[in-house]
Amino acid sequence: MTPLLEVRGVATGYGQSQVLFDMDLTVGEGQCVSLQGRNGMGKSTTVKAIMGLLPLWQGDILWRGKSIKGQAPHQIAQLGIGLTPEGRQVFPNLSVTENLVATARPAAKGIRGWTADRVFAFFPSLAARRRNFGNQLSGGEQQMLAISRALMTNPTLLILDEATEGLSPLIRQEIWKALDTLRAEGMSILVIDKNIGPLLRLCDWHTIVEKGHRVWEGNSQSLAADQALHRRYLGA
Repeated sequence: MTPLLEVRGVATGYGQSQVLFDMDLTVGEGQCVSLQGRNGMGKSTTVKAIMGLLPLWQGDILWRGKSIKGQAPHQIAQLGIGLTPEGRQVFPNLSVTENLVATARPAAKGIRGWTADRVFAFFPSLAARRRNFGNQLSGGEQQMLAISRALMTNPTLLILDEATEGLSPLIRQEIWKALDTLRAEGMSILVIDKNIGPLLRLCDWHTIVEKGHRVWEGNSQSLAADQALHRRYLGA
């Protein structure tokens, strides 16, 4: 079966500084994959390369077996890739509802789509704040809004860069519960986070990046059992 997303031998960086070297990553249809590694190892750069925010110096990125190299970010998003970026990046001067509808895209015919009403049922705390501006929300509410905004594009693949960074334990728990629900509904997910425990429960495949290279990949059982791997690449 053709993977949903493939990153093949990608090299890229910023200016003259190379960050990714022959990076590989695969996400299958309906699969949840984590991308892990210490800070500065190339996780967010990989996401930017996927979304067309950085040009590829070499290698290729394939969506359903077809190259999307060189496509603009909005074209890649329209293929069905929804991004929850690092730092949330909600629109501060738009209300919660306006944030949701600003980038909304209708679902394919015959598929139950994401609407503002469905989002508010999914994250009830956002419903109570629907008229508040983005800069009036707590960090946890902003993250829920960032996830919801990505869902409103009705993606096939949801990418989350630092899914729970800087959030309180209670909000983290709510975010992981929401991702569990999306996973159970069959959504494909690529998630970056530092909390290994929830990732082991949520994801069925894991990729570790070190200095811009994929250095390990495997299932949750293998990752949980290898504490030397944690110490070497994850600082755990």
